Amino acid sequence: MRAQIATMFAALALFLLAPLTAPAAEVSSARITAAASEPQNWLTYGGAYNSQRYSALTQITPANVGKLKSQWVLQDNVIGVWQSNPLVIDGVMYVTQRPNDVIALDAKTGKVFWQYRYTPSADAKVCCGSNNRGVAMLGDTLYMGTLDAHVVAIDARTGTRLWDKALADLNLGYSITMAPLVVKDEIVVGLGGGEFGIRGFITALDARTGAEKWKFYTIPGPGEPGHDTWRETDWQHGGGSAWVTGSYDPSLNLIYWGIGNPGPDWNAAQRPGDNLYSDSVIALDADTGKLKWHYQFTPNDNYDYDSVQVPVLADIAWQGRPTKVMMWANRNGNFYVLDRATGKFLSGTPFVKVNWMSGFDANGRPIQTPQPTGAATYPGNQGGTNWFPPAFNPKTGLFYVSAWENYGTIYRREQATYEAGKVFVGGGGAVVAPAPGSPTPGIGRKNLINNWTSETGNGAAVAIDPKTGKRAWTFPQYDVTEAGMMTSASGLVFTGGREGYVYALDAKTGKELWKAHLGGQINMAPITYAVDGKQFVAVIAGRTLVSFALEN
Repeated sequence: MRAQIATMFAALALFLLAPLTAPAAEVSSARITAAASEPQNWLTYGGAYNSQRYSALTQITPANVGKLKSQWVLQDNVIGVWQSNPLVIDGVMYVTQRPNDVIALDAKTGKVFWQYRYTPSADAKVCCGSNNRGVAMLGDTLYMGTLDAHVVAIDARTGTRLWDKALADLNLGYSITMAPLVVKDEIVVGLGGGEFGIRGFITALDARTGAEKWKFYTIPGPGEPGHDTWRETDWQHGGGSAWVTGSYDPSLNLIYWGIGNPGPDWNAAQRPGDNLYSDSVIALDADTGKLKWHYQFTPNDNYDYDSVQVPVLADIAWQGRPTKVMMWANRNGNFYVLDRATGKFLSGTPFVKVNWMSGFDANGRPIQTPQPTGAATYPGNQGGTNWFPPAFNPKTGLFYVSAWENYGTIYRREQATYEAGKVFVGGGGAVVAPAPGSPTPGIGRKNLINNWTSETGNGAAVAIDPKTGKRAWTFPQYDVTEAGMMTSASGLVFTGGREGYVYALDAKTGKELWKAHLGGQINMAPITYAVDGKQFVAVIAGRTLVSFALEN
């Protein structure tokens, strides 16, 4: 009898400890291409290949959004900033947490099915936190980049690892913090590490095996176009990391990706030349990885103006002609419209205070106006906006982005010496206080450059008319914001702020319609989805993911 009881308890323990299997769900690239036809799902990082973060769901409207109530909560069990973008596929949510965990849960109830934990090497190096921004899914397999520069494939039903592919030498500072992008049968991923003097690249892997299909170096080597924009051997440690997910146009078969700062950062005099393809958007052939065109936002960057922002694709009437455009709110403070088929510069307009340049020449190249010693540069080191994703609503015709207002930085320059695996930066900056009335941070700030003054700043949700580059409305916030945007066909914009509020705004006017305080800063854009005919809005604040829906 004792043996039978022991066996029963052992079986019960195994049952209780065994991970649950998630319901079957599969995604094809064709489904992502047609994502607009299934708005109940959130199939890829930007919601769809165009990265508009626009949902056709209309159950939640400006008239009833005030009735949103929390439905379930998932508490992150790892300390640190949570920047993940969840996917929702056929009622199952997949979300990552720091440093490299994946969780599958019921998107309706929050019930956890399984958790996969990848422990990156202790030697992994990241400049700005052990962040992971999400997974991609193809078939019934999830794909995640890791802090030690691997890509792992995971069974979406069980959380079992299928394969593990190392992409670069972590000892040189390579890492992956972005969500991969599925294109056809490829998993496309960019490598981070610009502050460690890497030579950045974007690569496509075979989804079944992890084998490399193509690789594009973001810093061109000898004999490659753009190599002459670097002096002598500077290109070898030229940075150009790609640490936020790009976009894809199936009709043109082009992948678009934003590229980070050159190395060493801040000290442009140490690396004369334009330093391609840093601070650029590149368009790559999806089958070969060959460069089709590029546009550089900030040549010979002096200010850490990484151009890793998400390229937003739309078909609009431009000066009376139907045009395939790319819209881009850049860290350097300008809002751009480019022809995404050719890369032609169509317009560039400051959306925040800008003094590092005075305008554009006939080819769309910025006319730079470096500021004198002791003067603030606008926008500041964190930019007019940063990596957090914007949104575009084709019904209103407006582009929505989180901006940092009146925010400047005093820079210092210094010579940098490259040492493998060590930080490779050529200066730094004194950052102004983040909000009006807030304490001025800054141990030794005035030791950088003596006798300076600069303005404080705040954050704002901003709507821009792409046809004019002008603001349609501004929703100011007290503190600066690192929250992204999501918009809906019912006429709503959802965003948040560092002070912990999630907001619903009128997409046409910017009027606040609803808000809820979640107790932690919001560092990623909300998403929306539906299960069994019920629409949800999910947002991460601090270490908590909250899913809202209307009261029954």
